Amino acid sequence: FQNSTTFWIVGGQDILLDGGGTIDGNGQAWWDAFPKNASLVRPIPLTIFGADSVAVTNIKFVNSPMWFNLVHTSTNILFSDVTLNTKSASSTTPKNTDGWDLYRSSNVVIQNSNIVNNDDCVSFKPNVTNILVSNLTCDGSHGISVGSLGQYPQFFDIAENIVVRDVSISNAQNGARIKVWAGPGVGSGRVNNVTYENVVVNNVDNPLIFDQCYMTSAEVCAAVPSRVDLTNIFIRNITGTSSGKEKSVVADLNCSPGAICDEIYVDDFAVVPPAKFMPGSTICNNLRVQGNAVAQFNCTG
Repeated sequence: FQNSTTFWIVGGQDILLDGGGTIDGNGQAWWDAFPKNASLVRPIPLTIFGADSVAVTNIKFVNSPMWFNLVHTSTNILFSDVTLNTKSASSTTPKNTDGWDLYRSSNVVIQNSNIVNNDDCVSFKPNVTNILVSNLTCDGSHGISVGSLGQYPQFFDIAENIVVRDVSISNAQNGARIKVWAGPGVGSGRVNNVTYENVVVNNVDNPLIFDQCYMTSAEVCAAVPSRVDLTNIFIRNITGTSSGKEKSVVADLNCSPGAICDEIYVDDFAVVPPAKFMPGSTICNNLRVQGNAVAQFNCTG
C-alpha cells in the first residue's frame, strides 16, 4: 500500500505480542535523509497483514522511520496499553510518523494508549469498517483522521461504522478530521456512520475539520465535485481550545459543491480560541448541520 515497506510483518491467527519491551525504529537517519530524497522508502516497524485475532499489548515503540503501525487486510485486531514516541535529535522534523494506519480491515480496537508523533494519531485508510478508538492521548499529531479517501480512480473506498471516543488531542494540527478527494481522475466511495465523541482538544490548529475537496482547489472542486459521500457523521461533546493559528475559527466544515454531504450532527461543541481571537467562529460550506450546536454553525447549502 502506497509503496510501503516494513521491518516486521505478522500474519496468521490467534497471535499475542506483548511483554513490556521496546521496538526502536532508529528513525533519525531516515528522518535526516528524507528531505534530500523524497523517494526514499522508509520502513514501518510493525505491519499486521492477512491476520485474524491478533492482540498487541504493553509494548513501547520509539522513533519510527515512517508510520508506526499498519493494519492491512486483517480482522479482529486489538492494540492496548501501547506507547508511541518520536523525538528528533536534529533540526529535522520526522515526517509521516502516523501512529496507526488501518487499511482494508475490520473489527479493530485501539485503546488505552499514548502517542507523541508528527502526523496522524490514527488514520482510517480505504475500506475499514467496525472500528473503535478509545482512551487515547495524542500529542503533536495531525489528529485522528478519516482518509484520505477517493484518491485512486479504480477504487471505491469505504470508511464505515467508526467510533472515536474519550480521547485527548494536544499541540496538534488537527483534531477530528475527515479528508476525501475531489476533481478529475480521482475515485469514489463513502464515509458513513462515523462518531467522534468526548474529545478534548488543547492548542489545536483545526479542532474540527471536514475537507471534501482535499488536495483540490475550490474552482476545480466546484466543477468536478467529490464522489466520496459523507453521511451520518456524529460530533458529540468536543471541548477545549484551539491554537489561534486560524485566528477565531474553531471548526471548518467544507463539503464539495453538488456532492452528497448529509446527516451531519453536531452536539455540545464547546471549543474556544485564545482570548485575543474571541469569540470563536466556524466555517461551514455546502452542508446543513443538525443537532443542538446548529446555531454555532452558519452553514450554506
